Amino acid sequence: MASRGIPLNNAAIFSTTMEGILYGFSVLMFIGTMWALTYRHRKNKIHRPNVVVACMLLILSTAHMIVDFIRVEQGLVTYRNTFPGGPSAFFADVSQITFVVKNIIYNLQTMLGDGIVIYRCYVVWKSVWVIIVPSLLWFGMAVSGFGAVYSFSKATSDAGDIFAKSTGPWITTFYAMTLGSNLSASGLLAYRIWRMECDVSALRATKSSSMMPIVRVLADSAILYSVTLLSALICFVEANNGQYVVVDMITPIISITFYMIIIRIAMKKTTPSHSSLSTIRMADEIARETQQRYNVKCTPVEVHITQITHQDDNDACKPAY
Repeated sequence: MASRGIPLNNAAIFSTTMEGILYGFSVLMFIGTMWALTYRHRKNKIHRPNVVVACMLLILSTAHMIVDFIRVEQGLVTYRNTFPGGPSAFFADVSQITFVVKNIIYNLQTMLGDGIVIYRCYVVWKSVWVIIVPSLLWFGMAVSGFGAVYSFSKATSDAGDIFAKSTGPWITTFYAMTLGSNLSASGLLAYRIWRMECDVSALRATKSSSMMPIVRVLADSAILYSVTLLSALICFVEANNGQYVVVDMITPIISITFYMIIIRIAMKKTTPSHSSLSTIRMADEIARETQQRYNVKCTPVEVHITQITHQDDNDACKPAY
């Protein structure tokens, strides 16, 4: 299938520029995330899994950024006059080692980001059955993603671009399953927290501990990621070269959505009782807090009389204190 849209050499420059801008935002948000996860380390134990995930996302997005810079340098400088067909043919060649490596990095980052969402969903629901569908979609996404990478590695220089029949079905399946996995897990997670909020709202004395801000931040991150994925899927189905631009933007967006949740929850939590700034541990606390609120028990009321006032009949009109 012949591609259309902007020339690939222009797409490479534009995609790397947009990825660089988003990568800069992700680095700033990574710093904020580290602050959110560690600034209370004197009072609470640092939640290491979230720190590890945040660092892994930064490492993967940094590696993807470096590979893209190398590709731009090779396509526009090193092989500009020597590669058959020029820069556009270079960027369309799926057999290039840099193209294979960047797609491996992208697959790993997607698996990590979607896996975190599924794990949060499991922690909140406390049930394996709830995450069966998102997990199956996640496994399908992993298989199709590395199936596409394998087809890239076995392709020849004249195999065509990513829209070719040998690679197109793998990529279409990958986008569809990634979108389905993220939407299903995020939807189940937000629904569970929303139901918890509705069930315990009648027992809450104040609105200061409302969980609706958590629902909103989860919805915001899911919408941001899903809209980007949907754009990539539409561009790919239409064989539009804008797909290259959108895919390079997805890598830092995965990191941004993860960091955004932690930072916004950290900004929301201002009282000592809200000690956990981890979105993974946060989900466990929500479930535990809700369970405790459901187990409402009637406790005996004890009355202490601290003062007895005697009043004579002739003093009936005087107030007693």
